[in-house]
Amino acid sequence: MNLKIFIFAFIFSCASFAQKDNRSIVDSVKFYLKNSNRNISDIGLRLKNAKRAKKLSEQYDLDSLKLKSYLELSTIYFDNNKNFKLNINYKDELLLRDNHKALKLAVRLNDSLSLAETNKNLGYYFYDKSIDSAYYYDSKAEKLYRALNDNFNAAVVLLDIAFLQQDEKDYIGSEITSITAISLLDELDESDDVIRYKSYFYNNLGILFKELSQFDESVKYNLKAIDLQKQLKGNNKYLIDGQINNLANVYKSSKDYDLAIKYYNEIFENKKIRDEEPAFYAVVLDNYAHTLFLSQKYEQLPGLFLKALRICDSIGDSYRTIVINQHLAKYYNFKKQKDSAKYYAYRAKDIAYPNYTDALLESYSVLAEVEDDSIAVRHYNEYIKLNDSITKNERATRNKFARIQYETDKIEEENIKIARERMWLLITSIVLVISSFLLYIVISQINKNKELKFIQKQQEANEEIYNLMLNQNESVEEARVLEKKRISQELHDGVLGRLFGTRLSLDSLNMGTTPDAIKTRGQYINELKTIEHDIRKVSHELNTDFVAGSGFVDIINTLVETQTTVYNLKYKIDHDGAINWDEISNKYKIHIYRIIQEAMHNIYKHAQAKKIKISFKLKNDVICLMIEDDGSGFDVTKAKSGIGLKNINSRIKEINGTLHITSEKQKGTTIRINIPN
Repeated sequence: MNLKIFIFAFIFSCASFAQKDNRSIVDSVKFYLKNSNRNISDIGLRLKNAKRAKKLSEQYDLDSLKLKSYLELSTIYFDNNKNFKLNINYKDELLLRDNHKALKLAVRLNDSLSLAETNKNLGYYFYDKSIDSAYYYDSKAEKLYRALNDNFNAAVVLLDIAFLQQDEKDYIGSEITSITAISLLDELDESDDVIRYKSYFYNNLGILFKELSQFDESVKYNLKAIDLQKQLKGNNKYLIDGQINNLANVYKSSKDYDLAIKYYNEIFENKKIRDEEPAFYAVVLDNYAHTLFLSQKYEQLPGLFLKALRICDSIGDSYRTIVINQHLAKYYNFKKQKDSAKYYAYRAKDIAYPNYTDALLESYSVLAEVEDDSIAVRHYNEYIKLNDSITKNERATRNKFARIQYETDKIEEENIKIARERMWLLITSIVLVISSFLLYIVISQINKNKELKFIQKQQEANEEIYNLMLNQNESVEEARVLEKKRISQELHDGVLGRLFGTRLSLDSLNMGTTPDAIKTRGQYINELKTIEHDIRKVSHELNTDFVAGSGFVDIINTLVETQTTVYNLKYKIDHDGAINWDEISNKYKIHIYRIIQEAMHNIYKHAQAKKIKISFKLKNDVICLMIEDDGSGFDVTKAKSGIGLKNINSRIKEINGTLHITSEKQKGTTIRINIPN
């Protein structure tokens, strides 16, 4: 028993230790994740903690924490592209690998929020690598956020989609996307983030309408964007300046040069812009110089163009120099300085080729202007060829967007259909399981009720049988008592009376004086006295109820005597007079009676015994019943499933008793039953 307790305690301790250890690992991963979020300013520490969280969660296969680790790493990579010393291709590989792992985990865990975030991350990843992939993942993310009623993140993803559409000249699609996103943001409280993203969408609409030459609409949306940016907390000077630059560009495109110059000069009022934002300053300076050129104000030209070019060259920003070189080429061509015009035109074309298609198209147009004759025609043909290619690609991309949208919608419809089918299947399964369970309970209860009724009827039958036996025994005892009383009375009133009269007569005749006569009469008289004494004794014993309380013992005696006669067995019964059967309930006596009856039947049927001994003893307030035979014996381990033993066990269980059987082949069997009194 002590060994079992020790083993149980050891297992429990191990389990408790394992649980504590597992909790410790989970707590560690959560700690690392907490110290890798955007609230931590040290990017190196963020990355280090995120990697630790990923390693631990993968090592201990903690799915939900693995998912959070992958997403946190993606956030760090996206937020800080320029802060890593990692090889760019290796970093991209890590991003793609971790996000695909996160995608699989989110699907397996049915985590819609993480699934949406992972699709958004993949959309970011493919933004400048594969337009159709970026659009595909962004579309999925937007629908997932919509399903989660997360309007803000849905709008954030729609901004990327709007930019993708704008880049591919799908201006109508980008406009619809922007207005849809603004309507989602309008449903939210005007937090700083909501206001900021609204301004981004108004800025995008301003750019779209400028490209569509709808300048009044463009001005309206640019002004709305500026108004919102002025409401933002903190220092947003450069964000507002960027928007003012866009507004000035609209006025330049609409040939309202004075207003354009006014807004450019408003940006130049910030004297720190040259040092703090050199790239932006160079762009504004070029736009300002180009506006002066278009408005035929040449005093500061080409100095402003060259100044902007030097700034870009000094910071290694070759992309922004493309437009400046084009503007210089047009300026020198206007001034009839062909060599300088060609120099800057070819320089713009060389930088634009082959990565910047739109800038390359404009460079071919400029070269067609500044070159002569067949060379100009060749560049013009290149322009037409590239323009046709761009138009074709834009059309294909717009069609691809529509196809991706259609396919995404179809996938969503299929997913909804599958989810609905799964839901109905689940509901049907649950209903069937519950119905089966209830049916099982009902059937079990019915069977249990039947069993209880059977047991109750059996108990009632046992009680009735026992009561009948008791009544029969009482009737027999009553008849015995009456017969004893009759005999006693007869002896007392009849025989004793006559003997008494005879003795008196002999006394009265005791007149003889001879020694023999006296001696003879004395002998008769003494003999009569002896007979009288014996008869009185017998009468008294007959009149005493000496069988009181012996009814159950007599029933057992009758049972054993009857059964052994039928079975042709010799028997012996030992009964301990200390047992008060009158205080024992009829239920117990019925079961004892049946146990003895069943045991004797088994002895007759299986043991081939010649003798049987039954004994009752009272030990420590426990009735000990022992049934012994000299039969053939049996293997106790193999005979436990017998019907007879099952019946005996069942009855012993009913009276809270214990059973112990010992048996040896050819030597007999002993059944010991202990019954609490």
